[in-house]
Formats: sequence, C-alpha cells, structure tokens
Amino acid sequence: MSEFIQIHVLTAYPPSNANRDDMGRPKTAVIGGVSRLRISSQCLKRTWRVSDVFTTALAGNIGTRTKLLGNEVFKKLVDKKISEKLAKEWAQAIAGVFGKLKSDSLEIEQLVHVSPQEITAIDELIEKIASEKRAPEANELNLLRKDIQAADIAMFGRMLASSPSNNMDAAIQVSHAFSVARYLEEDDYFTAVDDLNKSEDDQGSAHIGEAGFGSGIYYLYICINKSLLIENLQNNTDLANKSIKALTEAALTLAPSGKQNSFASRVRASYAIAEKGTLQPRSLAAAFFKPVTDEDHINVAINSLVQQRNNMDMSYGKCYSADYVFNPHNGKGTLNELLGFVAN
Repeated sequence: MSEFIQIHVLTAYPPSNANRDDMGRPKTAVIGGVSRLRISSQCLKRTWRVSDVFTTALAGNIGTRTKLLGNEVFKKLVDKKISEKLAKEWAQAIAGVFGKLKSDSLEIEQLVHVSPQEITAIDELIEKIASEKRAPEANELNLLRKDIQAADIAMFGRMLASSPSNNMDAAIQVSHAFSVARYLEEDDYFTAVDDLNKSEDDQGSAHIGEAGFGSGIYYLYICINKSLLIENLQNNTDLANKSIKALTEAALTLAPSGKQNSFASRVRASYAIAEKGTLQPRSLAAAFFKPVTDEDHINVAINSLVQQRNNMDMSYGKCYSADYVFNPHNGKGTLNELLGFVAN
C-alpha cells in the first residue's frame, strides 16, 4: 500500500509573464469555458530542480539532463592527450549507451537524465582508457544503473528508449498551475530612449515593443507517491524525506524566471494544504471550474478550495489521515511546520 502526500497551493501573481508560449504570450488554458493563465508543469519542475533551495539541500544527489554527454566525454579525452579521431570514436561508444546518437555526431537525439553514479562511472572509464590508450571494451560499457541515488530522477522519472530496463517511473506528479479567475489579455506597450539622442533631428524612440502579461491567483496540485520515491532511491528514506522537503519549499517560495527583469514577479504561496494518507489521491481543481469573480480574490479562492475539499470528504470520505493547513495570507501556520509535516 502506497503512502501519498498531496499538496494544494494557491499563489497570487502580480502582472507577469512567467511562462511564455511560442508567440511570447503568457500560456493559457480554457477551463470551465473560460480562458485562464497557465504555468506548465514542465516549467515549474525545471524552476524547482535548478533552484538553490533544491541543489543545496540535495547536493551530490542530483542528476544531469543533457544531449551533450558525448561532447563532454570527447573534451575530457582530448584533454588527456587522446587524438581527436580516437576521442570521437570512444566518446560515441560511451554516449551511445545512453541513447541513439545523431548521424556522425556526438550528440544524443533526445535528452537523457544521467545520475551522479553514472557520471562517476563514465569519468572512471575515461581515466582508464586514456591511461591505457585503448578503446572501451563491451563489458566496460555497462554504465547505466538502476541503483542510483539521484533525487530528481527518482522524483520526476526518466525514459531510456534504448534501454527500457533502466527506466524509472516518476514518483511525483505536478499539475499545470492555472489562474482561478478569467484571464483578460493585456499588453505592455513600451519604448526605449537613446541616451545620446538630443532630439535635434529625431525625437522618436530608439525602440518600440510589446509584451503580453497577466495577473492572477494560481491553483497548483502536487501528488507525491512516497512509497515509490523510497523504492526509486533504493530504500534511502532519509534522502526521500530531504527530497520531499526541498521540493515543497521550492514549490511554495519560488516563481519561474520568465520575464523577471521586466515584472519582478517574485512570489510566495498565499495558502497551502498538505495531506498524508494511503487512499487514492484527488485534485481539488474542480473548485475553480467556475471562475472567481468577487473582488476579494484571495479569500474567496481559499474559501472555494476549502469548500470543495469538505464536500468531497463528505461524499467520498477523507483520503488522508493527517493534514496541515498553511495560511500566510491570514498569518496562520509556518513554513517550517509545513516542511516538518511533509518530510516526517
């Protein structure tokens, strides 16, 4: 029986463009027939994974996502006085273990998540073949490992098309965050002035541009399968707890870096509910299929979330055995207590 940790978060964003689409506009989604602002789960996970909060807490237990593994191996071999021709051949053999290479290239076709243990094994192999001036042997190319201690791979999973036996199912599911109220598209029309233009011949601006933005309270849902996380980490419960704590702190205190210099949209969660239990998890997104319209958006959003939770508890029974409510908007609860609850 799996143990689940569920986290429901409401975060108020001022005017911002934290996550852009292919046109540079804020990402959106139609929910309840109404357009909403959206921040993708991919954007959020990337923000958390590379943050100081995450990397400091989990130093030494974080993997590397890359297509350029072969390039790094090649450089290290050349630095050890191996000819470029041989270095390329040997680097292709090593990188090819982690995925199919592009034609006559060192680059892997798809991003691969490499654990610290696998990086160490690669470095040891580079050292060995460089000192012995020979190509890697077939038995030395068994570099992929299942028994890894990479917190981010254990949490977010990895897929290796060329070696499915070394795939890892994600232990953490993250929703797309969406605004609880209707999104009204807005544009920031801006100009830039040339400091050396004294307006003697031309009084116009040196640059004119437009940037889309929006503001709203976002609902985010995170579901952690703690049992699977511990299994992925080879029963390292201490590392699993550290991972959950770091992820939760990052989710509540960090915003994506998109357009930060233009909007300074550095935010922290206004409200969160953390739940622990062994029954089937559920999102509370249905609380916001009818968009919030009241002027007091934050308190109305909190009340809607709480009401939806209470109603589902009455109909289905509680799917959690313990919970912690964190309400910094109204000055109730502390971050340290919340982190202690999820990481206990």
